[in-house]
Amino acid sequence: MPDEATPAPPPLPLLYRPNGAAILERETGEIFVAERLNVKGAWQFPQGGVDSGEDLLAAFYRELEEEIGVKPQHVEIIETRSGYRYAFPKGRLKYGVYGGQEQTYYRCRFLGSDSDIRLDAHNQEFGRWRWIQPALFQLSWVPKFKREVYRQVFHDFYRIDLKD
Repeated sequence: MPDEATPAPPPLPLLYRPNGAAILERETGEIFVAERLNVKGAWQFPQGGVDSGEDLLAAFYRELEEEIGVKPQHVEIIETRSGYRYAFPKGRLKYGVYGGQEQTYYRCRFLGSDSDIRLDAHNQEFGRWRWIQPALFQLSWVPKFKREVYRQVFHDFYRIDLKD
């Protein structure tokens, strides 16, 4: 009787952690971007995952306050889009189960002033921030595994086709 190889078990499905991301926009049309504290040249939107017992909107507001000090009264949500997914590189898992994130983007009118933005409000993740016109955003600022999401977000919200 020939040796039959034991079939490999099917791979586990990739689980995506729900995540809320903020596009803060001033009346001038400029958007807020912040540079990662420990990664020079890595600019992004504030964003973060949903914790246990929390809904997506609560996580969105919590992350805004934790990452940049912006409180719910400083923003007005004007548009929401979801279903943006990316996988972490090299099979990395967050919390041992999540292989990526599924993001909901909240485009918000920023109602506060620049003094309401505090990068040191909690555990500081960003070193500096600025307002830019959406068309000036560069995909090279974002890690490769997130670029397709940013490309799609800029297309969906601003009809801008970012190039590598």
